[in-house]
Amino acid sequence: MDTQQEYDYNRVASAISFFKENYKSQPKLEDVADHVHLSPFHFQRMFQNWAGVTPKQFLQYLTAEYAKNMLKTTRMSLFDAAFESGLSSTSRLHDLFIKVEGMSPGEFKHGGEALRINYSFADSPFGEILVAATPKGICHMSFVDNGHQEALDGLKANFPNAKYVQMVDMIQQNALFVFTQDWSKLDEIKLHLKGTGFQIKVWETLLKVPTGGFTTYGDLAANAGYEGASRAVGTAVGNNPVAFLIPCHRVIKSTGDIGQYHWGAVRKNAIIGWEASRQAIAQG
Repeated sequence: MDTQQEYDYNRVASAISFFKENYKSQPKLEDVADHVHLSPFHFQRMFQNWAGVTPKQFLQYLTAEYAKNMLKTTRMSLFDAAFESGLSSTSRLHDLFIKVEGMSPGEFKHGGEALRINYSFADSPFGEILVAATPKGICHMSFVDNGHQEALDGLKANFPNAKYVQMVDMIQQNALFVFTQDWSKLDEIKLHLKGTGFQIKVWETLLKVPTGGFTTYGDLAANAGYEGASRAVGTAVGNNPVAFLIPCHRVIKSTGDIGQYHWGAVRKNAIIGWEASRQAIAQG
């Protein structure tokens, strides 16, 4: 991420934290701009360039009420309600993930031996990411918060015996287009995941939660065929190896609270608001 992009994202992240802490009072544009040390004009322009909507609109998507309203307005689960709502449009991200392949038992046992993994670092609206792919699909995506080497060490810990090559391939490039292009026009994105059968099933089910929608740990467990196993499902969600593409940011508490996120609560709120704003734009 270049200096200006990092600067803008840090300002946006700080603004989102301010929104979350003060949303009940519905802070004015001037208040948030002052918090991030920008004029209202420059803050609004920077924020709208980043999110595609105004700060005021974005605030509406960020508050916990967005999730709570979904719980209050239907007797169906959040999972089912999202599909029955306008969120089930052709721009759903999960439509792209037609193919999900788990590692073979041999690959799993031998730590990726004989696998070639291409990896690269790339910019996203939410900070720099590390993305990696085998010939079968994306096997890893993580946010780079503590330097390239630590991020790379995390990847290699999952596949200690693989051969690593730093290069951008078409599999990575196609996956990265989700940040910049119309989702309904993207090609199929394949994932090649290392996990137990239980984890793979949870991740597959999570891919069905549409863009702008939410599910709870209880609903996710039931829809994956493991009703009552919310705690185990939560652990599987926490072990998700592919940030953003497998949308663990769409899992919230049954109370409607947005909850925590492996990559930070501020980033989770940023992603939720960004997806909701893009969904609103796509629907006119």
